[in-house]
Amino acid sequence: MIQLKRINHVPVVLNSDLIEHIETTPDTVVSLTNGHKILVLDSPDEIIERVVQFRRAVIAQPFSVSRRPASETAYPVGVFHRPDDISERKTGKDD
Repeated sequence: MIQLKRINHVPVVLNSDLIEHIETTPDTVVSLTNGHKILVLDSPDEIIERVVQFRRAVIAQPFSVSRRPASETAYPVGVFHRPDDISERKTGKDD
C-alpha cells in the first residue's frame, strides 16, 4: 500500500498491485486494473519510488514456517508467520 495525495489534497492509500499505468496529462493520472482512474498531485517518479520502497519493505519482513501440529496453532500448518507472532504462543513442548 502506498499513500498518494489526490488533486484536491486529500490523501488516498492505494494498493500498488492495482496500478496498470501512470500518465502525466499535465496532472498525474493513475490508471488501475479495475478501470478506475485517480488524479494525484504526486509525480510518476514519486509514485514509482513509493512502490519500490513498499515492495522492498515487504520482502525484507522476516518470516518463518510453523512446524507445529494444527491442533496447537490457530493458523494452518505451513503458513508463514512473523517470528513475534510465534514466540507469543505456547510451543506445546515441556521445558
